Amino acid sequence: MVFSTLPFVYGFFPLVFVLYFVWNNRVWRNAVLLAASLVFYAWGEPRLLILMLLAAFAAYAGGLLMEHWREDQKRRKIAFIVTVVLLTANLFVFKYLNFAADNLNLLLGGRLSVPAITLPIGISFYTFQILSYVIDLYRGKVAVQRNYFYLLLYVSFFPQLIAGPIVRYQTVEHEIRTRRETLDDAAAGMRRFIQGLAKKVIMANSAAALAETIYAGDPALYGTAMYWVAAVAYTLQIYFDFSGYSDMAIGLGRVFGFHFLENFDHPYVSTSITDFWRRWHISLSTWFRDYIYIPLGGNRVGRGRWMLNILIVWGLTGFWHGAQWNFLLWGLYYAALLVVEKLWLHKLLDRLPKFVGWLYAMFFVTVGWVLFNLTDFNQLLAALNQMFLYRPTDWVAMAAADLSVLYGLFFLPLGLVWMLPMPRKLRLSESDSSGALAVNNLIHLALAGVCIIIIISSKYNPFIYFRF
Repeated sequence: MVFSTLPFVYGFFPLVFVLYFVWNNRVWRNAVLLAASLVFYAWGEPRLLILMLLAAFAAYAGGLLMEHWREDQKRRKIAFIVTVVLLTANLFVFKYLNFAADNLNLLLGGRLSVPAITLPIGISFYTFQILSYVIDLYRGKVAVQRNYFYLLLYVSFFPQLIAGPIVRYQTVEHEIRTRRETLDDAAAGMRRFIQGLAKKVIMANSAAALAETIYAGDPALYGTAMYWVAAVAYTLQIYFDFSGYSDMAIGLGRVFGFHFLENFDHPYVSTSITDFWRRWHISLSTWFRDYIYIPLGGNRVGRGRWMLNILIVWGLTGFWHGAQWNFLLWGLYYAALLVVEKLWLHKLLDRLPKFVGWLYAMFFVTVGWVLFNLTDFNQLLAALNQMFLYRPTDWVAMAAADLSVLYGLFFLPLGLVWMLPMPRKLRLSESDSSGALAVNNLIHLALAGVCIIIIISSKYNPFIYFRF
């Protein structure tokens, strides 16, 4: 089940909302959220629900052992290492084992046989959340959770379960027990949910249809211009899709009294690659920074070791997104860009007009999304060939073959405007007057109506995170 479907909008969420607020008791409200979250996950992964339950239990048991051996550092460290190994091994087996076996067979000419393993939806997200609890507990940043069901609620909470953001335990540690729900929070959360839903069904799905049509079509028909259009369309699709889901997750969390951290900060206004990664998927980039990059030494080591740290972190970042070589290539692509930028380009970029920095950043980000999007290397090379070796576009034949491409072009200017920060004068905040707030609510209700019409009238609703 995903947020941008009628079963969720008209069935699941209203039912959970009513059952939740019927109770005026924290224990029962948490029980409603936990039961709803397990049903939400089981809706798409009924057989693999047990895997998430066991992963949460491994963290729970490991946490209790670390707490029990608080004064025995050797045993405490062993409990920590074993827990981390179990969790990462679980992720490896279900996400990367088939990939590793296939490549070993290719490299060594062997016949290593591994049964086809179904990739559990959201396994990368919930594994990283569980690891954040285990690591922060070992570091003494959070208290041990002695109630398994509270820890399971943190792991399985349906707003952020399958598409993020990666919520750290320390962010919601106290809210699990002591949060306070208010009408203002619920209203603000619903407005945020509607904003994310609009990003997804209005913009992301339209951009996705345009990009997929071009990549699936005849390259000779579309030529260089339309392959750049496809690259821009996917650039918009992944932003509006991912940030839209983050908005919906943050909004739903707020309805139930949880306050998640922001996951996107208008990344497409970045003026450097470094700036882009401060703004894009913040929960993932800070996770790798705090749990991998800094423990490796970060930038406090010699230049050679620092470059190796960058390489390791971005190689892992690429593979986190999927068990395909193009994701590793994408990660190493950013590693190279960041090294070059930090060693040489940053001083030049600081002296140049910001518009030049923006063009530089968006050019490499857009090319990077082509590497990310196309998992088939033959298709990837063909697309890059089309983009950088000029070929004319047959506009007449293209229009005759598929008018939907021309229709899809309408959404690109809309997306390019929508991705920008809204001017301060046009923003409506929660502190505005009651009249402005009423207008704000009416605008969001109208936007919700448009989204519902689109959901009902269209069966095209790609889910981009199935491989994460």
